[in-house]
This record gives sequence, structure tokens and C-alpha cells, in this order.
Amino acid sequence: MADEHGRIFREAWIAGVKRHYPGEPKSGYITPWDETPEWERQAAAAVYSQIRDFIAISDGNSSKLTREQKGRFVAICWIAQIHKHIESPKPSYVADWEDLPEWQRETDADIFEAIE
Repeated sequence: MADEHGRIFREAWIAGVKRHYPGEPKSGYITPWDETPEWERQAAAAVYSQIRDFIAISDGNSSKLTREQKGRFVAICWIAQIHKHIESPKPSYVADWEDLPEWQRETDADIFEAIE
């Protein structure tokens, strides 16, 4: 089940990158699930679960959040996973919402909505 959830997260990420990234995205941004590193698969499954749990414990009222709020939730969950899996991450891996490029903010919001 975790593998399936992680795959759903990754597919939503790739779709968002293809939709929002200006120009040609880096190959690592659109690497297929089967070629995604194990730590990243685990992180994707964990964030998927966090989003699903958040939706469930808010009795579906998460649908009332703005796209930005949904994207911020995904981003903060992902940052926690980066810290879990990477001892000294590059600053861009753990950047605050305001410091993320627009395409990444839009993609994070798309992920929440795809899982929702």
C-alpha cells in the first residue's frame, strides 16, 4: 500500500512539474517511480499518508483551504522528510514556502488536490 501511495504522490509531482515548470525540467524532477531512489519513495509515501490523515481528521474540511495553504502543507511535510533522510541537506531542499519557485508551489498544491 505504501508503494502505491508513494507512486500516486510521485505521479502527481511529475504531472505538476510538466504543467508548471518553465522550460524543460531537470531529468531528476521527472524520473519515473521505478527509477526513483528508495529514500525518495519512502518520503513520497510518508507525505501521501500525512495528507490523507490531515484530510481525514479535518472531516474533509481541508477542501476549504486555499491552494496556497494546501501547497504549504505539502511543502512542510516534504521538508520534514528531507531532514529525516538527508543529514545535511542543501538549503534549497529545505527552503521556506516564500523561497520556493512558483512552479514548485503550484506543483505542491496540485499534489494535495490530487490526493484530496
